[in-house]
Amino acid sequence: MRSLKLAAGILFATTAIVGVAQAETFRWSATTDPSTMDPHAANLAPVTSFLNNIYEGLIRRGKDMALEPSLATGWEPLEGEDGWRFNLREGVTFHDGSPFTADDVLFSYERGISEQSDVRSWFAPVSEVRVVDDFTVDIVLDAPNPIFPDSIANWMMMDRDWAAANGSTEPARDAVTAATLEANGTGPFMLEAREPGVRTTLVPNPDWWDTPEHNITEAIFTPITSAATAIAALVSDEIDMLASVPVQDVDRLRDSDEITVFEGLEARVIMVGFGHDKDTLYGGDGGVEGNPFQNVLVREAVAHSIDVDAIDQVLMDGLAEPASQLQPAGLSGYSEEHAERPAYDLDLAAELLSEAGYPDGFSFNFKCTNDRYLNDSDVCQAIVSMLAQIGLEAQLETMPVAGYWTELREGNYDMYLLGWSPGTFDAEHPIRFLAHTPTDTLGTWNFGGYSNARIDELLPMVQSELDTATRQAMLDEIAGILQEEVAYVPLYEEPLIWAARPGISVVQRPDNFFMLRWVTIDR
Repeated sequence: MRSLKLAAGILFATTAIVGVAQAETFRWSATTDPSTMDPHAANLAPVTSFLNNIYEGLIRRGKDMALEPSLATGWEPLEGEDGWRFNLREGVTFHDGSPFTADDVLFSYERGISEQSDVRSWFAPVSEVRVVDDFTVDIVLDAPNPIFPDSIANWMMMDRDWAAANGSTEPARDAVTAATLEANGTGPFMLEAREPGVRTTLVPNPDWWDTPEHNITEAIFTPITSAATAIAALVSDEIDMLASVPVQDVDRLRDSDEITVFEGLEARVIMVGFGHDKDTLYGGDGGVEGNPFQNVLVREAVAHSIDVDAIDQVLMDGLAEPASQLQPAGLSGYSEEHAERPAYDLDLAAELLSEAGYPDGFSFNFKCTNDRYLNDSDVCQAIVSMLAQIGLEAQLETMPVAGYWTELREGNYDMYLLGWSPGTFDAEHPIRFLAHTPTDTLGTWNFGGYSNARIDELLPMVQSELDTATRQAMLDEIAGILQEEVAYVPLYEEPLIWAARPGISVVQRPDNFFMLRWVTIDR
């Protein structure tokens, strides 16, 4: 089994370059355009990845995914209370020239916990953020939390004065403000021009506090939703790098002397979710009463009717890895006791469906993206065909990701597709977001309203437990509950495939974050 082994260090890919290259324009593309430039408005990988080039946090992840200092030069546990003290880097300025201080950290916390913030759950353990002096901040927690620094690696700092002057003191999740289209970070690149869905142009920050490793004078991102168009743009040298390569094109690109292909597994599990808290179906033909998906036997039937190996071979070119849990194998907290996923067994699936009281099946709505994950709409169509073999008629609706999350939050589905990458590279992360009963700060991506009192009880214990064996035992118990209740049906770890023109050197991390600060060009 291929897996991500953090303990041993994660391998990352680069192309070799010869000599010192002159600075140049870098052009790259992916399927999904970041929906906003507001770092607290959308907890979405395309947004967070892109904005990590512009904004910075107290902590960042290096090429090997290890935590390292960023706007904080160091951190240590508080004495006499739970929490962490962060010592801030002096002499850092925002892109408009204003100084970065502890007050900006406090402001970024206040903004991050506001009602419109999509990152509120990051701060669920926090009871207070205290400014000690201009370059010292204490973050006080409700209980011991050894993984808290990991959980804020993508918490980006904003300038209080800039936000106030530009009417952006609160995140623009459901509105448009200056922060939606403009940016003022401390990072290695500055936003020069933004045309949503068309083009975004970045230029190097000449006053960045760190030493640049790149040789880019201008970086132009162009989203291309059509796979054929994107490949054609790469092959014809219209773009230098493509960060979302269709798996069906991998073999052809591998054979090209003009293209370098980067291959790995993304730390993302693709899964199927259900409307647990719905009393009736959203879709269907009205032939059944209530919501059959509230019956665990029906959810088990779904799990046993999906042939993940077939999806991998036919749609993923064998590059995916079957998944049994909400996070990939090899990550911290993964449960080896529950590494086996449901077997593909149509006879068993049909028996379970009949036992649940639906021997002839039923129809329902199945929501899916068509531009977010690799071959997502094709995967969903394959699932539709597989479910049909046991009488489950999935009425498939595919749509762009731009409106997808709104549909899920409004409950306009019965079953849905979801991909999840644990931002902390620890099992606690998907439990906090996907498995805890939804509250203002927990279970914020638990669209189906799944709820289990024991998981809710265990989560804060997992977050505060210092003994590794005791903590793992609790995570094993949670993994068992999620599997037994079929809260979700994990399908596979998504392949991670990039491609670049000759002379382009990049770093491919398993979180699929593309960092311009590591790009060099030698044409």
